[in-house]
Amino acid sequence: MTRVLVLYYSSYGHVRSLARAEAEGASSVPGTRVDIRRVPETVPDEVRQSAGFIADDTPVAAPADLEAYDAIIFGTPTRFGLMAGQMKTFLDQAGGLWARNALEGKVGAVFTSTGTQHGGHEATLLSTHVPLLHLGMVVVGLPYSFSGLTAGNEITGCAPYGAGTIAGADGSRAPTTAEMDGARYQGAHVARIAARLAGVDLRREVA
Repeated sequence: MTRVLVLYYSSYGHVRSLARAEAEGASSVPGTRVDIRRVPETVPDEVRQSAGFIADDTPVAAPADLEAYDAIIFGTPTRFGLMAGQMKTFLDQAGGLWARNALEGKVGAVFTSTGTQHGGHEATLLSTHVPLLHLGMVVVGLPYSFSGLTAGNEITGCAPYGAGTIAGADGSRAPTTAEMDGARYQGAHVARIAARLAGVDLRREVA
């Protein structure tokens, strides 16, 4: 089995919705086992409640868990063109994995959400690739074989650097069908590449 982890942080649910779509896409590839986990919250409960953050009972991951997977798909909101502090805090604890080259050769990918069309989602995707490269991961984006990247009939948060959604300035815009499709496509794309790197014969798995 190829093991894929979808690891995310979500304040208002947009990234969580995309995480589920990423997992659906990865699960569609034969011989793939997918887990969904979130990074620990760093904001006090009273602040979460006053800000209207979603309640989320998704199991929490620890940095040591990452080593068990062939691919990790990271989901984070955009904060001024960068990953959320919660995700940064989690990755900052991966020094032990880095020291042992524990994630070298594993597939890494990123998806995101931002408030507005020019709110920095592409910068977030690209800047989040940086620590994955330091960890020795093979970075995978969202290829143009996903036709939604060339559609011009609606605003989309998807980019060749990864899937995404535009939440709206007030957070009221839910991920569109096209954005969810982009996340599913990326999840499947990551799972297929991870299987090849792990030496899994997909033709045999299908048979």
